[in-house]
Amino acid sequence: NLPSTCYNLTMTNKSQHAGKVSLILNEFSSNKDSKLKISTNKTTTNLFRGRKQGNTQRLSMRELNDVVSIDAKAKTAVVEGMCSYERLVEHTLALGLMPAVVPQLKTITLGGAVAGIGIESSSFKYGFPHETVTQLEILTGLGKVIQATPTNEHQDLFYGFPNSYGTLGYALSLSIKLVPTKSFVRLTYIKFTTPREYFKALKLACDKSSWEGERLDFIDGVVFGPEEMYLVLAAMVANAPYTSDYTYKNIFYRSIQTRSEDYLTIKDYIWRWDTDWFWCSKSLGAQNPIIRRIYGAKRLHSGYYMKLFRLEAQYHPRAKLDKLLGKPSQETIVQDVTVPIQSAEAFLKFFNNNIDIEPIWNCPVRQLDSSKVWTLFEMKPKQLYLNFGFWDSADANPNQPDGYLNRQIESKVTKLRGRKSLYSDSFYSESTFWTIYNQVGYAILKAKYDPSARFKDLYQKTVLKG
Repeated sequence: NLPSTCYNLTMTNKSQHAGKVSLILNEFSSNKDSKLKISTNKTTTNLFRGRKQGNTQRLSMRELNDVVSIDAKAKTAVVEGMCSYERLVEHTLALGLMPAVVPQLKTITLGGAVAGIGIESSSFKYGFPHETVTQLEILTGLGKVIQATPTNEHQDLFYGFPNSYGTLGYALSLSIKLVPTKSFVRLTYIKFTTPREYFKALKLACDKSSWEGERLDFIDGVVFGPEEMYLVLAAMVANAPYTSDYTYKNIFYRSIQTRSEDYLTIKDYIWRWDTDWFWCSKSLGAQNPIIRRIYGAKRLHSGYYMKLFRLEAQYHPRAKLDKLLGKPSQETIVQDVTVPIQSAEAFLKFFNNNIDIEPIWNCPVRQLDSSKVWTLFEMKPKQLYLNFGFWDSADANPNQPDGYLNRQIESKVTKLRGRKSLYSDSFYSESTFWTIYNQVGYAILKAKYDPSARFKDLYQKTVLKG
């Protein structure tokens, strides 16, 4: 680890942060219309669901985009809510540290990962990003800023904030835990031809935090087909005989099928999925070698792809072209769902039989502290869960209602006692939604911290796209 004296990256200091918060409070209090909903002026998003454009009061939240402080000895950081993980990692790696869980894409913000649930390959050890938070500074619907911790008078909001998607308040800053890093990561790829053996091995690796006697820091996996799936095991190491580069010409996920071992720098490992947006860059032509060079290395990242996705969502150029060419209309299927590991084989079988999208990302997660209860995203204590991530489209059935395939997925996940992340389109009925996401607990928090409903309701925002 680098000593703190080597650390010279600039940060927002506490006084500057306080000035930003003061500006936001003034903006909030300047409008007395309690019927006008509050929103932010952020220009980037990782949400994959449309939003209705309404008359809202926009707060200057995007200014809260920096690191406030890092305590290298205590391995903690104070970070503003709109700070991206890319920005935070830039600072922490200079000190030989990283956030315990770093979601896959560079533009994901700290506040977004906590309010909207994040996950990554260290989640089998550290849980979700919100479980590594020790304090939240939150702007509530009362126009007040509160400090919420696991033990103070606002602990109810601390445990209720994850999965609230900005409907109970906005995170102005967060205090989080960091973990030590090494310079490189060794990756091992193990191929399986049956789901049963694949999921069995995945669970064993998570239970032992090791494989064949070697410690593991990261675990995830990729399903390429019913008889082709890979366990991706990774450990931080001090030295590497070589390093691969997947930031331009080469594509990371394709290497999994052709190698048994690989080495990356710790930075490249953290952002291994960002260059090609997992594998979604193929839908934008970015995996064609010629088009890839036209894009150029500077455009091969999730932030740029998201801009193109927004253009498609707004103007539908690709859908119009497909219609002109006589191709069947497509249903977008962009979801992350989490089911108990015992149900993973059943879910994959259902998915292969009914949806048939590949590849599929798998990421194991277990709650860090089994004694904690997260109000809006409650997990069974000590239970290992497996996240399935799939981001593509399939032929739509013109004789079925809108979102037919997505509805099937939601129903199956509910039957398997799993959870779906709410960053993309959802089709739940209101009664089903609140059965899953704790209507009573949410109503209590809403009444206490946003009694005038200055923020949107969770169902309205995530399902009705309000």
